[in-house]
Parts: sequence; C-alpha cells; structure tokens
Amino acid sequence: MKVALLSESPADEAALRLLAEAVLAESIAPLQPGLRARGWPNVAQVLPAILRHLHFNTDADGLVVVVDSDDSVVHTAEHEAPDYFHPQCRLCQLRGIFRRTQKKFPPLHGRDRVLRAVGIAVPAIEAWYLCGQDPQVTELAWMEGQARAQAPYTRRDLKWRVYGTDRPGLGFEIQRAMECARRHRDPRRLEADFSHGFGAMARDLRGWRPPDAARK
Repeated sequence: MKVALLSESPADEAALRLLAEAVLAESIAPLQPGLRARGWPNVAQVLPAILRHLHFNTDADGLVVVVDSDDSVVHTAEHEAPDYFHPQCRLCQLRGIFRRTQKKFPPLHGRDRVLRAVGIAVPAIEAWYLCGQDPQVTELAWMEGQARAQAPYTRRDLKWRVYGTDRPGLGFEIQRAMECARRHRDPRRLEADFSHGFGAMARDLRGWRPPDAARK
C-alpha cells in the first residue's frame, strides 16, 4: 500500500509510519507528500496542495495526517454525528479540508480519491509515546483537566519525559519517536487511552480495507 504521511515534523512522521503499519498490520510504502509542514497552522495550509499533488501526480492509496491538539477543543464522539462540524476542533477542520478539496476530483490512477486517515494527538504526540509507560498520561486526564481549567501536565512536561529535554535535536527526536512507536506493535492500548484522537485515525485506516480483508 502506497501511503503519504503528513504531520508537524519529520520525527512525528517517522513515528506515524510505524503506528499506521501497526494498525494496518502490514508494511506501507511511504510516498513524499510533495510539501512539508512545520506546526499546526502550516499543516492546514499545505493540505489542499498535497491532496492535489497526490491525486493527480501519484498513485498514492492514502494520506495519513496527524497534528497535536495543543489547547484546542478535543475531538469527541459527539463530533462524529452526521454533518456535525466543530470549528475549534482540529480533527473536524482537517476532515473539512479533505471534503472541500477532493469533492470535485475526477477518478484517476484507478481510484476515486486518495483515502483519508486523520488523527489528533492530545495534547501532543509525546503523549502517545508515553502511553503504557505513564498511566497518568491519557486523553481523559487531559480533557478532565481542561474542564477544571487545570492541566494535569504541560506539553513541555511531556517532552521532558520522552526526550530528557524540551528542545531535542532532530536526530535524537526521530530516534526516540521511533523507539516509542515500536512499542505499539499492538495498538490496542493507544486506542483505549486515546480513543478519540488516535482512535479516529485507527478507524479511518481500518476503513481502507474491504470488510473481508479486515477480518483476516
């Protein structure tokens, strides 16, 4: 399967490839998305151009996009209702960009459109890296902290716990990201502890397969 990956840094994308393979239970052939992004606003800005590039200039099967939620509204089950859109939810925003950009694409390269998988790391992808090692770091803990206006930890805390610094060099960041992602060859713990953000991506990925293939 030929898949492009888009996130906020090369380290995130390196980990994302391993996590996507864990969900799909197969290796993927990564494709360059054509543009790189740095941070949440830039991901949203370049996504339409990346979708056009992948659709018209490649035979990509799918595109996986993951960004950090930071302090934004966390995607929840209520957001999954038909035609629901929360303007402050980054996952809802990314799905909207997919819909608006792809709706007029003609079938090409043997497929109607590039498949979509979107996830949100709450509050940052380092929380996923700590899953199973730090039981206090979960999506629910963050959401409860938001409700009380008292965060249980900060994004800087998470970086220190993963890298031993809040400013890791890129090479070390990629190394640690991949080490952490390899622990999740079975992604069920991630889906349990981050059911809205990681779970959304996992459900999208599993939806890429025909029902009979998914049961194998």
